[in-house]
Amino acid sequence: MSAHLTSPLALPASAPRFSRTDGAFAATAVALAALAFVLDAGQQSMLVEFFYFVALAQLWNILAGYGGFMSLGQQAYLGSGGYVLFALAIFFKMPPLASIVLAGLCAAGMACIVAFAVFRLAGPYLAIGTWVIAEVFRLAFSQASALGAGSGISIPLDAVRSLDLGWMSRDMLLYLIALLLAVAVNYGAYRMLRSKYGLALCAIRDNESAASTMGIHQRHLKFAVYIVVSAAYGMLGAFIFLTKLRISPASAFDINWTGYIIFIVVIGGIGTLEGPIIGCIIYFVMRQYLADTGSTYLILLGLIGIVVMRFYPRGIWGELAARHGMAFLPTRWHAPARYPGAPPAREGEGRGAEVAGNR
Repeated sequence: MSAHLTSPLALPASAPRFSRTDGAFAATAVALAALAFVLDAGQQSMLVEFFYFVALAQLWNILAGYGGFMSLGQQAYLGSGGYVLFALAIFFKMPPLASIVLAGLCAAGMACIVAFAVFRLAGPYLAIGTWVIAEVFRLAFSQASALGAGSGISIPLDAVRSLDLGWMSRDMLLYLIALLLAVAVNYGAYRMLRSKYGLALCAIRDNESAASTMGIHQRHLKFAVYIVVSAAYGMLGAFIFLTKLRISPASAFDINWTGYIIFIVVIGGIGTLEGPIIGCIIYFVMRQYLADTGSTYLILLGLIGIVVMRFYPRGIWGELAARHGMAFLPTRWHAPARYPGAPPAREGEGRGAEVAGNR
């Protein structure tokens, strides 16, 4: 008896640090990076836009689909990040690539201030409040005469020339940076959702009262997610307007940034990691073939969004995943196996129970 009680427990081995999904991320990143050497400038430009839309959509999906924070004003940080890059390039002659990081830090600082106001709101008041704050940002930058006021401003020619490395063209460099940002956002989202913080975030989304009962600090976690997402929006905004070479309040703080992203996430599948990627592919294919139809294109986008929300409320990928159990980026938690010598399991215990990280 005593020998049995004092024998070491054979606990399950820990999960491998490098999984098949990690390998798939690495292989995909390498393959897409290799494309930079065979694509022409036009194709690279199209994929640059695709990459940053995937990153923006995934960030909003983390905020709204997993965190339950329905923000309609993330363009405030996207535009602010763009203006920070232009200001640093114009007034301090700072290299654009270094300015991208500082733009993210500035956006995080702004988000810390804004969070004290928006975190007091909920439901439709939260959505409207974040949109109003984005409009305040637009009006504020419209009065900044040093940055071109309402007409906007262009990036200095020296900053543009610094992107040409000689052995690598500017288009190829921007392509690789866009790919890096997209991979970093999606892989970071995957790792976060596989962690205890992702599980806590899903718990808050599904039932705030139950999450509080379990000891989860909702306000702290939501605040951290909001700041990180806003910082990433600032970096992406700086990069986006670096590719456009010009910025204005109307383009930087346009509500269409959020509108298109919501469309992408909803039709792809909100609350899934694969959804924003699938939705972005659908959006770009539609835009490619319907853009010449003028205003009809926007009407068709709206109709498709309504149809998907009516008949496939979980989005296209969400429905496929629910019906067929597909998951390219699995985030489910599995209950650990019982160790040898443990007391017999009671009914409902130790049978491979899962804690869902996806909707």
